[in-house]
Amino acid sequence: MRTILTVAVALLVTTAAIAQDKASQKFIIEAIQGNFAEINMGQLAEKNGHEASVITYGQTLVTDHGNANQKAQQAANAIGITSPPTGPNVKQKAMYDKMAKKTGPAFDREFAAHMIKDHQKEIAAHQKAAKQKDAAGEYAQSVLPTLQKHLQDAQSMSQQVNAKR
Repeated sequence: MRTILTVAVALLVTTAAIAQDKASQKFIIEAIQGNFAEINMGQLAEKNGHEASVITYGQTLVTDHGNANQKAQQAANAIGITSPPTGPNVKQKAMYDKMAKKTGPAFDREFAAHMIKDHQKEIAAHQKAAKQKDAAGEYAQSVLPTLQKHLQDAQSMSQQVNAKR
């Protein structure tokens, strides 16, 4: 009876570890795609933005998410992802294509709104992943302050560009 119980406990622990590994891998893959998307959107803001705050924010995205992507790639390697993403996902590409058609104040307003929504989503995902006791959790913890600053900056930027309507 004891052997059966020991085997059952070992199986449950193994199953939980596999689930955690899968969650961490999914998170890191999505984080890498998100970083690529933010870099692309930042470059677009530099090109299509009208207000100086939008252009500066775009530059910040390129720099910060470029740095975050290096950390995410290292975390991906540490948790066994052998082929990490090399760009944003389909939905992120579609948003980029939509935004690329806009310029000037219309771009600024939609970009600011998108950055608020996107960073709120990213912060929630990173807060959840930060609880993991692995490289994905360490990565999430390390970039959370930057994401929170991006959200604050996006909210300020949104107020500025919407005040000029």
